[in-house]
Amino acid sequence: MQTDEQRTNGLRTLLGKQVTLFCVNYIYTGRLTEVNRDCATLSDPAIVYETGPLDSKKWKDAQNLPGNWYVQLNSIESFGLLK
Repeated sequence: MQTDEQRTNGLRTLLGKQVTLFCVNYIYTGRLTEVNRDCATLSDPAIVYETGPLDSKKWKDAQNLPGNWYVQLNSIESFGLLK
């Protein structure tokens, strides 16, 4: 059973927004379309190989990924709205 705090905080509050997921090995970005108990789903996803300045409007090196992309929640170290 989820508490009210679990339903209103965290990754789910960013559904529908362009998010950046800093993971164990890579950085992913895309529109967050779903979060379940195991993974987050990104549409229009990209993998970021080099960020450049984090306040820039464009990644220095980001490669588009095909279709939706699924990221394991246990690999996410931090997340937010950067772009």
